[in-house]
Amino acid sequence: MIGFLAKHLIRDYENVTDPKVRQAYGILCGTVGIVLNVCLFAGKFLAGSISHSISITADAFNNLSDAGSSLVTLAGFKMAGAKPDLGHPFGHGRIEYITGLIVSGAILIMAFELVKSSVEKILHPQPVAYGTLALVILLVSVGVKLYMCAYNRRIAGRLNSAAMRATALDSLSDSCATLAVFAAALVGKYTHVTIDGYCGVLVGLFIFYAGIKAAKETLDPLLGQAPDPEFVAEVERLVLSHEAVCGIHDLIVHDYGPGRRFLSVHAEVPADGEILKLHEAIDHIEGELQEELHCAAVIHMDPVVTDDERILNLKEQVLSVLHAIDSSLTMHDFRVVMGPTQNNLIFDVVVPYGFFLNEKETVRTVQLRVKEKLGEGYHCVIQIDQAYGNG
Repeated sequence: MIGFLAKHLIRDYENVTDPKVRQAYGILCGTVGIVLNVCLFAGKFLAGSISHSISITADAFNNLSDAGSSLVTLAGFKMAGAKPDLGHPFGHGRIEYITGLIVSGAILIMAFELVKSSVEKILHPQPVAYGTLALVILLVSVGVKLYMCAYNRRIAGRLNSAAMRATALDSLSDSCATLAVFAAALVGKYTHVTIDGYCGVLVGLFIFYAGIKAAKETLDPLLGQAPDPEFVAEVERLVLSHEAVCGIHDLIVHDYGPGRRFLSVHAEVPADGEILKLHEAIDHIEGELQEELHCAAVIHMDPVVTDDERILNLKEQVLSVLHAIDSSLTMHDFRVVMGPTQNNLIFDVVVPYGFFLNEKETVRTVQLRVKEKLGEGYHCVIQIDQAYGNG
């Protein structure tokens, strides 16, 4: 249904990198979610009132909260699509992450209320009369929620939307919760064993876990997570495909919301190259990054020596020292300053997060190993960098 509606209601529906198309998808999915959840609430509330089942009634209000969450998601996509302004020059895309966090909060609140009501039901049990209508409504609800999970997950994958992934996870948890309520209803109907309250507690705990997981997924981009390895690989492929570039390092990606990424990177270029031609090549690469990966880029040129055999040999030997310490260590900006009594090898060492040596220990270890390999006449001047591009 969502695919059919998207084709007929969203102009240029396949161009999901367009903020307007993205906004239209969010509004469409949010509207459908509100309608379906309100219908499910009405049906379950009726079934819960007739059967006097706390688990069915609680599940009904869970759907009502989902309708509110869909309304929040819809509003979030609407605001996230607003154009940049003087106060927000990078746009409003992070509002989408905030709405995902609000949805997660609603999931957690509902889980708490469900557990609370279920405990009261255990402490003060009441007779429950499950009818055929209640069972049918519960089964239909499971099917509807699985459908909502499927279309939200599919659209979330196309848009790379944390908010819609949170909504899909919420729908999946709801279907499992309703299935548990359905099982409790069957047990109560055919064995007269009341497990309504216990089932409600289990459902509440399951929903709570889903809320925690959804909250983490929406918090990570707000806190500044590492970029996707696939995106980093694409940036490296595109930049290094140009002959003017010998290597790249210090890649930093800033995420201001889906489709609003900004990156900076250092590109190593031949020190003896013509500056105007190199500058033109870098400008061209920045344009390609904007066109192909839809991100604004700033590239800093780092001149490196590419035709001095002695310097290249020293660089290879220092690199072998780093790999002997740990294969994950890399370096860049290698320079050599020759002196009458001492030669300074100047370079940056990139260490991964959680490296077994701290910065001072890393510098000291590299300096000692290089002296052992090249002799006392060589001294390393080292700057430690973190691998921002791949975490």
